[in-house]
Amino acid sequence: MSFFQKFTRKLTMQEEPASPPAEPVASFAEEIPDLPEAPPPAPEPEPPAPQLEIALEEGYRLDDLLRRLVSEKGSDLHLSVGVPPVFRIHGDLVVSKARPLSQEHAEAILFPLVDAERIDSLKDCGNLDFAYEIPDLARFRANYFKQNRGLAAVFREIPSKIPTIEQLNLPPVLKNIAMFQSGLVVVTGPTGSGKSTTLAAMINHINQLRRAHVITIEDPIEFYHPSRSCLIDHREVGQHAVSFADALRATLREDPDIILVGEMRDLETIYNAIKAAETGALVFGTLHTNSAAKTVDRIIDVFPARQQEQIRAMLAESFRAVVAQLLLKKTGGQGRVAVHEILVAEAGFSNLIREGKTSQINNYIQTGKEYGMQTMDAGLLKLLKAGSITKATVLEKCHDRNFFRSAGIALD
Repeated sequence: MSFFQKFTRKLTMQEEPASPPAEPVASFAEEIPDLPEAPPPAPEPEPPAPQLEIALEEGYRLDDLLRRLVSEKGSDLHLSVGVPPVFRIHGDLVVSKARPLSQEHAEAILFPLVDAERIDSLKDCGNLDFAYEIPDLARFRANYFKQNRGLAAVFREIPSKIPTIEQLNLPPVLKNIAMFQSGLVVVTGPTGSGKSTTLAAMINHINQLRRAHVITIEDPIEFYHPSRSCLIDHREVGQHAVSFADALRATLREDPDIILVGEMRDLETIYNAIKAAETGALVFGTLHTNSAAKTVDRIIDVFPARQQEQIRAMLAESFRAVVAQLLLKKTGGQGRVAVHEILVAEAGFSNLIREGKTSQINNYIQTGKEYGMQTMDAGLLKLLKAGSITKATVLEKCHDRNFFRSAGIALD
C-alpha cells in the first residue's frame, strides 16, 4: 500500500460517523451515581539545579566576559547599562557579581568593535547587528541597541567549528533532506532554538558530498563554510546586499544550486524564496513558527487574500520539508537537548496545501514514519523514555496529552 493510500485510508477511518448509542435497558433498581475519581497526583517538580555564581573583577573587559561565557558553556552574554553583566547558561539567566555597567564603561568596551559609520547608524536607528570573532575561541553574533537606561548589547556564541549532523544528534533524515535537488526547506523554531546551527550542519553535509554553488544570505554572517566540494559565497545584508529580498532576487542571475536565507522576515523575501525554489534551486529558510502546520499557514497568511490561491499553487509544487525545532532543558538542568518535528513532502501533500487542509498535516506526519517524519509529541516521547527530559517539560511543550496516555504515560 502506497503512502498516499495509507494516508487517505487513515483520514477516511477518522471521518466515519460513530455508531449510535445503544438504547438504555430499563431497570427497577435504584441508580447509584458514579463517584468522581480522585485526580492523579501532579508530578513532583524537579529540584532546581544549583545556582551558578559568576564573580567579575573591577573594570572587566569584553573579551574576558566572552571567554567566561564560553568556559561556562553559555549561549548569550547580556550587557545593559544600569545592571551587571548577565550570562545565559543552559537556558537560565545568571546575574554576575559585579558593579552595574555604566554608560562610559559600555562605550569603552563596545564601541572599539565597530567603525564610526556603524556607531552613527546605531545612534540613528537605535540598533546594530554584526559578527565578532575572538581567534581560536569562537565567533559571536552581536546586537547593540539603545534602551531606557542607555546602551545595551547581546552577544550569542557561534561555535568556531561547524558541527556535523551526527555531533548534534539531529534526526538522520536531515541528511536526505540536505541532498534534495530543488524546492523549499524551512527550519523553524523560536529565537535561540538552534536553527542556524542546524542549517550550518546541513550545509556542511552538502559541502562534503555535492559539487554545487551555495549562496548564503545572512544578517550577520554566522558560520563561515570553506569551499570544499562546493563553491560557497557568503553575503551579509547591509554589507554585501541592501536586503534579504534584494539579495534573493539577484541570486537568480548568479547560477545558484543552493540558497540559504537567514530570515524569511517579510512578504517580498518569502515570495522570492518560493520563486527561487520554483526555478530549480534548493532553498533553505527560517521562520519563528513551532510546527509544520503553522509554518505552512504562516507562509500563506503573510500574503493578501487575493494572492493566497496563487501562493498555495506555487507552494504546492515547491515545498519539500519542514524541520521544527525546540531546545529543552535536560533532566537535572545541566545542558539542553533539541526535539524536532519533521515533515517531508511525499505523495498527497501538495493536495493538502492546494485545498487549504493544513489541519490534516499532523495526521499526514503520523502516517509518514517510514520516511523519517515525526510529530513534536513523538519527539518528546522519545526524549522522555530516554530520560533526557522530565514529565514537567513534556507537559509544558506537548500538543496532545492523549498521545502520551495511549503510550502508557500519564502526564497529569
